Amino acid sequence: MSHSTDPDHGRRALLRGCVLSVLFVPFATLAVDIAARGRGPTRIDVRARGASGDGSQDDTAAFQSAIDALPAAGGTVHVPAGDYLIDPVRSVRLRSSMHLELAPGARLLARANAADRAYVLTVQGVNDVEISGGRIIGERDAHLGTTGEWGHGIMIRGASAVTVRDVHVSHCWGDGISIGGLKSAGTVTPSRDVVIARVQCVGNRRQGLTIGRSRQVRVHDSSFTDTGGTLPGCGIDIEPDAGDIASDVVIANCQVMRNKGAGIQLFKRVTNVTIRDCTIEGNRGHGVLAVAAADCQIMGNQIQQNGLGGIGLRPGTQDVTVSRNEFADNGPAYSTKTKEALPRNRHVSVAERTQSIRVDSDNRYRN
Repeated sequence: MSHSTDPDHGRRALLRGCVLSVLFVPFATLAVDIAARGRGPTRIDVRARGASGDGSQDDTAAFQSAIDALPAAGGTVHVPAGDYLIDPVRSVRLRSSMHLELAPGARLLARANAADRAYVLTVQGVNDVEISGGRIIGERDAHLGTTGEWGHGIMIRGASAVTVRDVHVSHCWGDGISIGGLKSAGTVTPSRDVVIARVQCVGNRRQGLTIGRSRQVRVHDSSFTDTGGTLPGCGIDIEPDAGDIASDVVIANCQVMRNKGAGIQLFKRVTNVTIRDCTIEGNRGHGVLAVAAADCQIMGNQIQQNGLGGIGLRPGTQDVTVSRNEFADNGPAYSTKTKEALPRNRHVSVAERTQSIRVDSDNRYRN
């Protein structure tokens, strides 16, 4: 790597020279309406507020200026095609009643930093927000520190009525997208009514998508792939902090593949989750892992070639229905003790101290 006085110089050159190697995956899109988010008619172009889009100038202040210039009724901030260097330590903070509209060819490039916590876009304590289009490219390969795991592409906290659609988020030091609660004055406000649609999270370090303290989250027609670098390393991790829950989550028609941890993890204080019509394949952990989760449905998915098994239901899990799934080649290929080949048919494993687990006869198994 060059020792230029500009720490992002080599990385920008690499990004400019790269062909967009990960293209949007074609999905049989579900007939799901994306709720309209309220905002006024004003439109502001970030270039009119000083953004250069050359990948060299720090455009964080220009983005924030465009957002702050919206009137009380809100409106749309438009980002034309170009490479926009964003400082995640400062972050671009979205306001209520706005649409951040990235044109095809618009890329937000995270500036290299050493911070434990840094977010390209922050959606905190606001409502009626939409983010659409373009790419967010993190700085995991250029990160200047070794600690922390919270360098996210999009951080949503204590917000309501938020839509993120048609966005590609890759190579973040932490999560591609993180949804959770906002703590203030001793109370926590969960995020509510969040839609993630036609999004790709690729090659992020900690998670593709984290769903923490949240209610009514809908994730559909999206892909979460190739996550890994620090634990848990899941495609999607539903894991609220202690003292609260994540509830009413639907994950539908998604591809969750080749992640270093579980494909989808439901970890403690998680209730009312539906996982349906997804392809969950080639994850190093379980395809779906549930630990002390309740009231969940896993149905109509293709679950195959996951290293530790197809579905793992662990102690404390209750009221789970597994139906209409197709399983193939799940489980370790060989014994770590004897090095002998094993039949890959560890499709559904149910631990002791689980309750009301129903594995229907309409599941299909092929090895």
